[in-house]
Amino acid sequence: MKIAIIGGGIGGLCCALSLHAAGFRDISIYEAASANNELGVGINLLPHAVRELDELGLLDELYQCAVPTGELSYLTQRGQMVWSEPRGLAAGYHWPQFSIHRGKLLNILYRAVLKQLGEARLHYDHRLESFHHERNNSVSAHFVAGKNSLDLECDLLIACDGVHSTIRAQLFPHEGGPIWNGTTMWRGITEARPFRDGKTMIVAGRFIHRVIVYPISLASQDGDSVQVNWVAEKKVNESQSMPKQDWQHEVAKEEVLNAFREFDFPFLSMPQLIDEAETIFKYPMVDRDPLETWHHGHVTLLGDAAHPMYPVGSNGASQAILDARTLAYSLGTEQTIDAGLRAYDAIRRPATSAVVHANRKIGPEQCIELAEQRAPQGFTGIEQVVSHQELETIALKYKQIAGFDPALLNARKTLSVEQ
Repeated sequence: MKIAIIGGGIGGLCCALSLHAAGFRDISIYEAASANNELGVGINLLPHAVRELDELGLLDELYQCAVPTGELSYLTQRGQMVWSEPRGLAAGYHWPQFSIHRGKLLNILYRAVLKQLGEARLHYDHRLESFHHERNNSVSAHFVAGKNSLDLECDLLIACDGVHSTIRAQLFPHEGGPIWNGTTMWRGITEARPFRDGKTMIVAGRFIHRVIVYPISLASQDGDSVQVNWVAEKKVNESQSMPKQDWQHEVAKEEVLNAFREFDFPFLSMPQLIDEAETIFKYPMVDRDPLETWHHGHVTLLGDAAHPMYPVGSNGASQAILDARTLAYSLGTEQTIDAGLRAYDAIRRPATSAVVHANRKIGPEQCIELAEQRAPQGFTGIEQVVSHQELETIALKYKQIAGFDPALLNARKTLSVEQ
């Protein structure tokens, strides 16, 4: 089977590795960028995704350049604790949760692809323009490669080309662009002293005005600074236009500082993190409505091309990795391409659709909303505002929806295909 993967990001590289591990060998990746660059900011890898990367043999490399997240804390805008829970191994999972720079994760996957598939399988500066189905069920794809063009024929075309997927646009020409919910996100990385135990992730404030902060590097010794990844989000006035949908859109710190001055806690100063960030990126919070199918003929979608979602619950990259592993497993265990694509669609599309809808309802961050609604002036004890049972139910329900309930994940059968 000749397989063409469009997009060399996290989903595309993980898809190639998963297919190779499942026994497929004629796999090529086509990426529009001119090279593999360590761009971006921090992301989280939840235990269900780390399990899949572990089964691809990448766990040791992750430990070398990522932070094993030990705790997740939800705070009000005043800095009062609403809910805190252990994460990763401390929460009973068989696999850790990691916070990592997106570029470092890409580099791990890139090196693994070079080692297992070979450099000749990676084609940079290849932008897909269109595709069509042939009568023999194969797919023809047309690329622009620098000043040249390229046409190829494959048995399976996999769209890993992100929220602005060319393939999705051709499959669903009347869908329109991504849907903005009115929230603007500012992202940055700041060299700063570790906070809490140096392995804690915090979410503070209401969904319409919140910050997410976590370290993506560990201090080598006492007193060392670490890389702290932060996201500042605020719902803007309806009269304002949507920011550019460009992950590399840089803005001045003054644009962000005034809106987040009140997020200044004894253990963490958001104004200081913003002020000392070398670069700040701006992007709108967008998603798309779930589709009724991901595939047409021998073409299918994966990752953000299939299910872009709000960045709630640290799920974007993790869900793309699960897509990749499930697609490889389905193709490797079914008798035909069509059966494999149907099995993949039947498993992953409903699962990710549920996450998209849960994230629109702010997922596990409902705990902060309840606290802010019931005690807008603060509280002396959270148990007087929201019961422990309510908080525990919110946290567990989201884990179940997103597929990382610890008991179920630890007991789930492997997605590795026996050779």
